[in-house]
Amino acid sequence: MAETTQYTEDNIRSLDWKEHIRMRPGMYIGKLGDGSSPDDGIYILVKEVLDNCIDEFVMGAGKTIEISIQGNKVIVRDYGRGIPLGKVVDVVSKMNTGGKYDTKAFKKSVGLNGVGTKAVNALSTYFRVESTRDGKSKSAEFETGNLTNEEHLDETTRRRGTKVTFIPDETIFKHYKYRHEYVAKMLKNYVYLNPGLTIVFNGEKYYSENGLKDLLEDGTNVEDMLYPIIHLRGNDIEIALTHSKTQYSEEYHSFVNGQNTTQGGTHLAAFRESIVKTIRDFFGKNYDASDIRKSIIGAISIKVMEPVFESQTKTKLGSTDMGGGLPTVRTYINDFVGTQLDNFLHKNPETTEKIQRKILQAERERKELSGIRKLAKERAKKASLHNKKLRDCRVHLGDLKKDRRLETTLFITEGDSASGSITKSRDVNTQAVFSLRGKPLNSYGMSKKVVYENEEFNLLQAALNIEESLADLRYNNIVIATDADVDGMHIRLLLITFFLQFFPELIKEGHLYILQTPLFRVRNKKETIYCYSEQEKRDAIEKLSGKPEITRFKGLGEISPDEFKHFIGDDIRLDPVMLDKAVSIEEMLQFYMGKNTPNRQEFIIENLKVELDVVEEN
Repeated sequence: MAETTQYTEDNIRSLDWKEHIRMRPGMYIGKLGDGSSPDDGIYILVKEVLDNCIDEFVMGAGKTIEISIQGNKVIVRDYGRGIPLGKVVDVVSKMNTGGKYDTKAFKKSVGLNGVGTKAVNALSTYFRVESTRDGKSKSAEFETGNLTNEEHLDETTRRRGTKVTFIPDETIFKHYKYRHEYVAKMLKNYVYLNPGLTIVFNGEKYYSENGLKDLLEDGTNVEDMLYPIIHLRGNDIEIALTHSKTQYSEEYHSFVNGQNTTQGGTHLAAFRESIVKTIRDFFGKNYDASDIRKSIIGAISIKVMEPVFESQTKTKLGSTDMGGGLPTVRTYINDFVGTQLDNFLHKNPETTEKIQRKILQAERERKELSGIRKLAKERAKKASLHNKKLRDCRVHLGDLKKDRRLETTLFITEGDSASGSITKSRDVNTQAVFSLRGKPLNSYGMSKKVVYENEEFNLLQAALNIEESLADLRYNNIVIATDADVDGMHIRLLLITFFLQFFPELIKEGHLYILQTPLFRVRNKKETIYCYSEQEKRDAIEKLSGKPEITRFKGLGEISPDEFKHFIGDDIRLDPVMLDKAVSIEEMLQFYMGKNTPNRQEFIIENLKVELDVVEEN
């Protein structure tokens, strides 16, 4: 029997605050990523700094926040009270230090644990904090959490407030890039939830007068709304809701103390429950909950004393109490919705009639599809048992904690060779593979019935668990992985059409991506460089000098599993699929999959032009 490894005092190690954050960043900011996903770490860093600015505004100090992102450098400036000058260094570099522990100073704040800015500091190659108050300023600079420069108190005429500058560490956030669309969406949420607040981002102003009503209007084409948005406000609660004319599943936006709880929690569960109860009571009918909530688009924001979240990134509320002598979260929301929504329905018979017609339509469709849905679920269950289409990850096989759902990815592939390479090279803990058989059906203009009747769509829907709501979405990232040729582009369009037609909220909420794989491999005896464009290939040839070996990849199946590990691991490159609010979903579907074949062909050819040129050159 082999001798057991020695375990002595020498094996015990104590990490200081910055070492621990850098070694286990996921504990503090969730997943890392490269900026292609809205919940990637580089955006969490921005959010952590902004949360402190928002807390100042909530406490009545400072109505304007300025943010600048140029390249990888982020600057955030508020006009709040400013950090107490004697504690500027401590607040950003000592754990368990901050003003949020004093509920007199911050009653219903977003940041609670005094961790946020420390994490930003530790995970940045450059971090600078400057506080101005009472005509004096104090600043300090850090590198990966280590203090490099501390300036003494200076007299100043600058307005009070706090200014933070940082550059995320590229050794932790590899190949990262800030996508301004994601930053803009984050900032819009802040102003929707804080009437009177102005945020200036790279010179553009964001301001909202109508709160959650503006949020729904900004995210949904007005022509797609069944009736004008119902918008109700209380002391510590605000809700907005409507039904979509075309969307099939439910879509929700939820917030606690200004924090976007993307994974919901006790408040969202109570909101969904209270809508059903109120509408049943109003009509005196025991409508099925799924019929009431089908196609609903809603938003809820509540304010809670000392909320408990299920992680440092605060994406899911765990609190059951409102605090401050108020009832439970569930009771509070049920009482508010039960009273205010009921009053609204009595006063607005035209909206009420449309809601009832929508419910009855959903009921008819559900009953018509009941037999098909039952058979479809049985087929999906049987297929899962035999592992024919889906090779799942350990998060969903019960081997890992469910709270790692943010890290999960489903690759949708076509063909045995491509799916085989990805399956062999994936991270089995968090990455799953769904194999298509041939090209998917063009679902443009079809009803939801086709999702259950078509084996590919039925099994894909079951794998994602999105039949009724995104609340139980099994994979945070859905990645279309097809070849970079005309056939691959066509498969992408067919899959995007499926999601636009039946589950557009998946795209709205930033869950759908296109996998980018390298076109070339350039190598010599010492180094291998993978290139995603002709320019990258030229740069690689120049770097390696001489006459390096150049290989052009024609398809995913030609890339070995050993090589694929590079492309779906830390160095993964994803292009998010985004919706343009200026164009309705119907218009997009009509363009991509309607009877305008010449226009569509021109679009495909133009989007493939660079890749085709590369192929012809070689």
